Amino acid sequence: MANPHIGFIGIGQMGMPMIRNLLQANFSVTGFDLNPLVAQELKNEAHFEMAARAITLTKKCDVIILMLPDSNIVDRLLWDSDDALAKAMNTKQTLIDMSSSDPVRSRTNFDRMAQLGISFIDAPVSGGVRRAKDGSLSIMIGGLTPAVESVQPIFKAMGKTLVHVGAAGAGHAVKALNNYVSASGLLAVCEALIAAEKFGIDPHLVNQVFNASTGKNNTTDVKVENFMLSGTFNSGFSLALMRKDLQTALDFITRMETPKTFADACTQTWTQAEKTLDKGADHTAMYAFTQKK
Repeated sequence: MANPHIGFIGIGQMGMPMIRNLLQANFSVTGFDLNPLVAQELKNEAHFEMAARAITLTKKCDVIILMLPDSNIVDRLLWDSDDALAKAMNTKQTLIDMSSSDPVRSRTNFDRMAQLGISFIDAPVSGGVRRAKDGSLSIMIGGLTPAVESVQPIFKAMGKTLVHVGAAGAGHAVKALNNYVSASGLLAVCEALIAAEKFGIDPHLVNQVFNASTGKNNTTDVKVENFMLSGTFNSGFSLALMRKDLQTALDFITRMETPKTFADACTQTWTQAEKTLDKGADHTAMYAFTQKK
């Protein structure tokens, strides 16, 4: 696909830097978001324009990317709204769902769009706002190989680690499972640091040891000092979204009829935190929740 015009729906904390990286890679982008004010940050960018309606993207874009909160919104946009995208797209266009979607529903969307002759790829990301800004996201890709290969330049503009993990829905399955592992690690770190501090050990020193030892993970490396012990709790990814991804992972594991004892317990704790903390709390505020338990 030579120099495709890209449509991008969902210009939030992740979508904004992803669009900037696409523009830096010399792609033309037409964006849409329910909040038209987000266009102000991109108004001086060459090769970017804001559409007043999502359906407009089907008239001018070769590839449409969705960066939305969940499958309910994705499905409504594709099939059920007055401006249902799938019904307006043509067989030369490709839709890439980079949202935090349910893998089973993504597989259904692949099948439904295949019946219309439209390519569907699921390609969720990991890495947070920081890696969205520097274009080093990990992108987990599900879909048919020819379609995936045709949009590789688009993925390379936004990510550094690109893994085609399998057929349709596989990308969203791996994303949900990845966030389950990440959330589990964060919760374990919270409990460990709080126990160490109660014993009289400086949690900053404890985290230094973790990062030099086998306990090192993404939380100890990136989040403890920057967002948790600092008390800022502003990593840019909400606790509600983490809880939602955990539920998606738990639902997936349940469908697979595989062990889920720890997934159940972890999801329950994150659900309690979401109910207890302020609406909109960052996921790193799990540390504050654990301190108060």
